[in-house]
Amino acid sequence: MDTAVVWFRRDLRLHDNETLVRALADADEVVPLYVFDPDEYADSRYVEEPKTGPYRARFVRESVADLRANLRARGGDLLVRHGDPREVVPAVASEYDADAAYAQTMPATEELTVENGTKAALAEDGVPLERFWTHTLYHVNDLPTPVDDIADTYTPWRKEVENGAEVRETFETPPSVPTPEFDPGDLPSLDDLGIEGRDVDDRAAIDFRGGESAGRERLQAYVWEADRLRRYKETRNGLLGPDFSSKLSAWLSQGCLSPRYVSEEVDRYEAERVANDSTYWLVFELLWRDFFQFQFIKHGGDFFGEQGIRGSAAGKEWRRDGAAFERWAAGETGVPFVDANMRELNETGYMSNRGRQNVASFLADVLGIDWRRGAAYFESRLTDYDVCSNWGNWAYQAGVGNDSRDNYFNVLSQAERYDSNAEYVTHWLPELDGLPPEFAHRPWRMDEGTQAEYGVQLGLDYPAPMLDVEEWYRMH
Repeated sequence: MDTAVVWFRRDLRLHDNETLVRALADADEVVPLYVFDPDEYADSRYVEEPKTGPYRARFVRESVADLRANLRARGGDLLVRHGDPREVVPAVASEYDADAAYAQTMPATEELTVENGTKAALAEDGVPLERFWTHTLYHVNDLPTPVDDIADTYTPWRKEVENGAEVRETFETPPSVPTPEFDPGDLPSLDDLGIEGRDVDDRAAIDFRGGESAGRERLQAYVWEADRLRRYKETRNGLLGPDFSSKLSAWLSQGCLSPRYVSEEVDRYEAERVANDSTYWLVFELLWRDFFQFQFIKHGGDFFGEQGIRGSAAGKEWRRDGAAFERWAAGETGVPFVDANMRELNETGYMSNRGRQNVASFLADVLGIDWRRGAAYFESRLTDYDVCSNWGNWAYQAGVGNDSRDNYFNVLSQAERYDSNAEYVTHWLPELDGLPPEFAHRPWRMDEGTQAEYGVQLGLDYPAPMLDVEEWYRMH
């Protein structure tokens, strides 16, 4: 064929991108296209926040800019448009008389609705949409069990996949990308997207700079230069600093990094340096990510119901307490480990996995508030937001999803275990700096004299707790 449109979605990379490679093999020229969809920046239905907040919006813009630069370095360019893909993609295909369009396919409901609508609109003009599965470690067609029949619990699914499937080889980065002459268009500003910009706090663990180039640099720095992979399993529950975990999630979520490429680097590390539980554990985490992607194919929109994929069997009743939710969201609960994590999220767009589990448990288990509000708040705030991982993990913690149990996280004992010296808490709650760890984690235990001694008055310098959390854990 003469021309193909390559519609980039959450696959903002040139390495291991089957969509691009197939289009280049089939067509003389390609028209690389990225569409900023206004619906992705609209207000959430669950909270009074945009679905894509300032941190992720900036990351996406940087990722698209990096993709454009990498295409230009190979003799091509990237067409950027702002609008509904169901209208924009067919219009671009018509403008450049394209014989076909090529795109990544995604499993979540809104993304799939847009994809199917775009396919239908293209078909009206006689243009087929070729779709490719490019964002998981294991290809959906290689699973030992058809996706509609896979286990709803992670461990048996993981074991079956590890024993019965193989990871496909990565695709090479194209040396050249021939494109026709076109006006590439400007990247919309955050203002154009309706998003108020916000700087990342200087206390942030890491600077999530968007793009394939930055993602590959991070992988190189973490695995090879800092040599942190060999201790990943031991350090992954850390709370402070850039290297206690890989922090590849933001680049994986936008497809700036291919999980298969990450896996290949782990294989190379094991061959050249060491193979141990830690090197395996990074791939283990990639499999958790895969698991939720495939679960969304199986269960679809059920993941967004208040009873999740368990339906009436979950039997959960959720409170609608707006004031309590706002205190949780603002990091003003009076429970320092919860507040420190929420303030880190609000100021940086990042929170550790350990923190996410604890704040989700506090909202859903202790406060009993509709878990979907928490999931939507994370959607707005997180730089590394992935719809399947985010909503899947929230449903899991709320007891309405996969592997659901009635277990909760005791945020007090978790704080004392993972932040024994209260370094993390005081990093994000400087008003508690100087308190002994015992009081930094449980400031309500200070009497008036102790508060005066340390210069921390509850209700003035730091909020009094919104409930007797010690009593709640004693009763449960």
